[in-house]
Amino acid sequence: YFFQIFDAFKSRLHDSNSKVNQVALETMHKMIPLLKDNLSPVINMLIPAIVDNNLNSKNPGIYAAATNVIQALCQHLDKYLLLQPFCTKAQFLNGRAKQDMTERLA
Repeated sequence: YFFQIFDAFKSRLHDSNSKVNQVALETMHKMIPLLKDNLSPVINMLIPAIVDNNLNSKNPGIYAAATNVIQALCQHLDKYLLLQPFCTKAQFLNGRAKQDMTERLA
């Protein structure tokens, strides 16, 4: 069920409605401390959904929420779990998102 829940939730992180997208990111921020390393099976699916478009968003609320989620991941998950997905995203992103992900990796 864990995969099914996060597979459905992932699409809200990409939602074209900015309010839905922002609430999904804010909800994800609240869930991370509760789930911690239990997110490991879905982390490779979640990081692209969190990072893609959201870290380059012109909407300050979405950008702030996405940044908060990335920060929460770094605080509450084993860094080893984040290394590969962060490297992949930093390699293929551009603009502010690339800078943010590169700083997190450093």
